Amino acid sequence: MRLRLLILLTRIALKMTSVVTTSAPAACWACSVALDASPLLCAACGKVQPAAEIDYFRAFGLPRRLTLDLAALEREFHRLSRRLHPDRFARATAEEQQWSLAATALLNDAYRTLRDPIQRTEYLLKLEGFEIGEEFAGKNKSAKRQPPADLLEEVFELNMQLEEMRMNRKMGESDPALHSELTAVSLRFESELAKLDSGLAEKGAAWDASSAAGDDAARAAAAKDMAAQLDRRRYLRNLVRDVNEALTTDKES
Repeated sequence: MRLRLLILLTRIALKMTSVVTTSAPAACWACSVALDASPLLCAACGKVQPAAEIDYFRAFGLPRRLTLDLAALEREFHRLSRRLHPDRFARATAEEQQWSLAATALLNDAYRTLRDPIQRTEYLLKLEGFEIGEEFAGKNKSAKRQPPADLLEEVFELNMQLEEMRMNRKMGESDPALHSELTAVSLRFESELAKLDSGLAEKGAAWDASSAAGDDAARAAAAKDMAAQLDRRRYLRNLVRDVNEALTTDKES
């Protein structure tokens, strides 16, 4: 609990102070050995490095890839977590203690993001300059995030069914047929979400391959496809949530 509070306070402090340097150093500040792996910690002397603006992949010494060895990622997370734990720097300088907290906060955020395939894809696309995430899909940005064209008619019908269910609930009535129809809709959308996740994995592998081959055109095409699939996935996920909430409320009433 104490460490979590310290990490939270450190995240706030990093936004308000100049603790973070503009870029990660190429060599250790203490022993001058090149930082070939994670720039958070010197592998030679074990010294924590100055807090820097690095992406989550660099925090683990990884290239920007979407196909990751999750078991290796977890092992590296635990190894770095032990080496960077603030307790190990209790007798170090105040500056090193601050760096340790900053590195631990960054490492935790990086691990939570990279271990999840969807969050990892969204994060990498943001690094590539794409506008990804709920912050770009709000009501004030509806012009930029329209529903998929092929779902417009179905979504219109779905909204009518949801409104009908709400009216039935207000009048104390139940419509088993409508409940069954919405259950089928939810299952169909869930199935499409699973297909989208599979498609994202394939596009991710294509992005990795084109990046390794230096094929910028194929790389850009894969990124664009993934961004579109993530938009569709987000929209479908919200539909499933709305339908399931309506079904749960109808069942309880």
